[in-house]
Amino acid sequence: MTLKQVLLSVLLVWNLIVLCVYGLDKHKAIRHRWRISEKILLLQTLILGGIGAFLGGAVFRHKINKWYFKLCWLLGIVIDVVLLYLILTKLSD
Repeated sequence: MTLKQVLLSVLLVWNLIVLCVYGLDKHKAIRHRWRISEKILLLQTLILGGIGAFLGGAVFRHKINKWYFKLCWLLGIVIDVVLLYLILTKLSD
C-alpha cells in the first residue's frame, strides 16, 4: 500500500467515525441520555472530519440550527478538501 492510499484511507475512516459519532449523539438526544460534548463534536469536525460532520448533520438532522456548527462544518470541509488536494497532487504513487 502506498503512502497516498494510506492517507486517503485514514481520512475516509476518520470521516466515517465522525459521521457515526454524530449519529450516536442524535440517538442519545432522542432518548434523553448522556450526550457527547459539543466541544468534542466541533473538535472532531476541525481535525480532518469536516465531510463526515457535515454529512452527519444532514443525514441525522443534528445540530443544523447552530451557526457555530455550520461554520465549523465549512472550515472542516475546506481543511479536508485542501488535504485531499495535497494528497492527490503532491504525493507520487
